[in-house]
Amino acid sequence: MTNLTTRTTMRVFRTSKINEFRLWGLVLTLVGMGIMILGTAGIVKWGQAGKPFAAVFMIIGMIALLASVAIYFWAGMLSTSAVMLQCPECGRQTKMLGKTDRCMGCRTILTLDIAQATDVPEYESEQKQPSELSSTISDTFESEDRHNEVRQ
Repeated sequence: MTNLTTRTTMRVFRTSKINEFRLWGLVLTLVGMGIMILGTAGIVKWGQAGKPFAAVFMIIGMIALLASVAIYFWAGMLSTSAVMLQCPECGRQTKMLGKTDRCMGCRTILTLDIAQATDVPEYESEQKQPSELSSTISDTFESEDRHNEVRQ
């Protein structure tokens, strides 16, 4: 099991990195659809003269929709390679990208880097030095990699 330390904060609207990517994908989907609907309103308002207006807005809307598909695909690929762990605050299983991320459930800042942690459990700080903790974390990831290679 990885050595996991937590930092708490009062920011309510911050989410995990994966959820933030998904949020931008959703925003682009809605904006693209809105632009396409706005383009068809040109036909209603100006009749036959509004068709070029509608065509331009349809193309811009389709570009926004394709960008949202790319973002959703990217978030999915990142999600498959994310480290899965259990949040020490809420106990839910969450995914973590990079050295620090937020819990998907309670939004607590999580970190695997002992140098960035503000709340280090006493038993860990008494038993191991930070250099030993980082080697323990890297050993854990290496054992997970070997386990994944065996499964494949």
